[in-house]
Amino acid sequence: MTAPSPAPQSSGPTPNKLAPQEPASTTPIPHRTAPKISKAQAKKDAKKEAKKEARKEEVKEKGSNPSHSNPASKPKAANQNAPKSSVENPDSMFTVGFLAEVYNERPVKDVVTRFPPEPNGFLHIGHSKAIAINFGFARYHKGECYLRFDDTNPAGEKKEYDESIEETIRWLGYSPKRVTHSSDNFERLYELAEALIEKENAYVCHCTKDEIVDQRGGGEGKKPRYACPHRDRPKSESLTEFRAMRSGKYGPNEAALRMKQNLEDGNPQMWDLFAYRIPQKKTVTTNGTKTEESDDEEEEEQYTGHHYRTGDAWRIYPTYDFTHCLCDSFEGITHSLCTTEFELSRVSYEWLNKKLGVYEPMQREYGRLSVSGTVLSKRKITKLVNEGHVRSWDDPRLYTLPALRRRGVPPGAILAFVNELGVTKATTVIEIKRFETSVRRYLEATVPRLMLVLDPIKVVIDSLPDDHMEMLEMPYSKDPAYGAHSVPFTKTVYIERSDFREIDDPNFFRLAPGKTVGLLKVPFPITATTFERDPLNGLVATVHATYEKPVESEAPKKPKGWIHWVASSPMHKSPIRVQVRATNPLFKSSNPSAHPSGFLADINPDSEEIFPNAMIETGFEEISRRAPWPAEAGEKVPHDSEPSREQVDSEQGKRESPRPETVRFQGMRMGYFCVDKESKGDEVVLNRIVTLKEDAGKG
Repeated sequence: MTAPSPAPQSSGPTPNKLAPQEPASTTPIPHRTAPKISKAQAKKDAKKEAKKEARKEEVKEKGSNPSHSNPASKPKAANQNAPKSSVENPDSMFTVGFLAEVYNERPVKDVVTRFPPEPNGFLHIGHSKAIAINFGFARYHKGECYLRFDDTNPAGEKKEYDESIEETIRWLGYSPKRVTHSSDNFERLYELAEALIEKENAYVCHCTKDEIVDQRGGGEGKKPRYACPHRDRPKSESLTEFRAMRSGKYGPNEAALRMKQNLEDGNPQMWDLFAYRIPQKKTVTTNGTKTEESDDEEEEEQYTGHHYRTGDAWRIYPTYDFTHCLCDSFEGITHSLCTTEFELSRVSYEWLNKKLGVYEPMQREYGRLSVSGTVLSKRKITKLVNEGHVRSWDDPRLYTLPALRRRGVPPGAILAFVNELGVTKATTVIEIKRFETSVRRYLEATVPRLMLVLDPIKVVIDSLPDDHMEMLEMPYSKDPAYGAHSVPFTKTVYIERSDFREIDDPNFFRLAPGKTVGLLKVPFPITATTFERDPLNGLVATVHATYEKPVESEAPKKPKGWIHWVASSPMHKSPIRVQVRATNPLFKSSNPSAHPSGFLADINPDSEEIFPNAMIETGFEEISRRAPWPAEAGEKVPHDSEPSREQVDSEQGKRESPRPETVRFQGMRMGYFCVDKESKGDEVVLNRIVTLKEDAGKG
């Protein structure tokens, strides 16, 4: 496809050329992985989602996890393509509502958008909305989206952030038209700055910061605004001074290029904004420059340092307000979609493009996404990492996108979450539990099930012979398409410590002395008889039980409860021993930053529970080979490279090992889990993605 023609490479202004206006297509373009639905149904679904977001109160999640159903009649291979997306119409936010209206304002044939992060940190959950909107809007309209790094602040920007951001976007399933950088255009931007001076729409200012604040009406804006004394200097003088800035004549805060806008305008974004600055030394820890997903609402500052791409070639750097609209123009962006904190900036965005006579993109603003109960600020996360409260930026307790990836949240679940929220101009603040509800619903439909025992105690079924061996069929899901596998059942099994009580309770329906309980998929229940304690710690170490297989003509006992288990069978390498890290909220309150002693005082001491002796059944090996679960978004496996079950262990069927976090499964009755990247060989580490239900303490 062809994007609108960007301005030609030159130092002077180019003719103003709007993108061609064409009528919008009346046929919705389906998402490549979405099930087929009618246009009427798509519109109906989208309206429902738009109305949901418009409400001020959070809508309560409907439904619950369906119960297990009977397995398939005979074993089948696990099929990683069996999971289906939990979102019936993943494009609903583009069909009607805010984004549909935005497109109708400029219904061009060749849509071009961009996602412009600053490479000074890792992306977080809030960025997922911006990514889904910009890349999704372009994909829905059969257009293209640039990934452009806004690298105009030399301090704090690193190649590792650059690489992580691109990898994260591809993980979410998007492929940029091109990966570009604002620094690609540094020379061209400089030439346009000189052109702006020549047009008498910019001047070099030598005022101090306090003087500029006073010119803009004082700190509270109660004073009359007035012009900088350098505003009307001859353009030739400003041009000479600007070139002197570039050559290094001036130090930080001694000179800056400002745009000559409109001081009478009520919008502060027209009060002679900075176009170029000389970076200063960084003396305080800050969150960096203002970007579309910045965590602080401070005025843009730039700090000196070695630029990770251009080195020390530049002593002056363009500001966001000067750079962003022009780079949009250079790349032929049709719809520049950003968050509402940039709504006031739209007037200066349009002003600069008009003054320079370049192609004019259309900017529109949507409400940003945030999550309560955590922190997203780069400064605060850095403090958490540096002081050892979390392992790293991808610690599963954080809400950076690399952390959510490591935790095992599928990319499709994140996109489904953004889609179900919808898009309006209102800022969306979501509780963690609502995000987890959405992830849980997605996993319920897309991953297999296994038996995992977190805190095991041994159960010896004394009435069975020592060599008892029975292979039982276990389905991977209630959906027969997932297939089934066999697990051994022997005289010795392991159950959850919480599934046994030393003293019975009439409201407790699991194992206790004299009480009968069913073992999932085992033909007959067991009844506990006695138990033994560990002499070192006093905890129950072994429970003895009988197998309630009825004699001929007797009816079998019917237990009131069923529990999961893992058998001891060395010949089957069962159980598989693993370490499990169960992630809980990192903070105790919904607003850690509001704590009077600082956000660190709100840290939850139980944010991570470690189960070092957990056990998992043998089906884990097959689902590990068949990962990713699910094969969606950026975790898809090319169809022609996917081996059959019979080929998995053969030479011709070899393929690159899946990333650990794509080995996802439901631990029956326990939650959803994935493999952590710290796993090595037989030393398997699992992360809990989410609990099986919202309140894991219930039931």
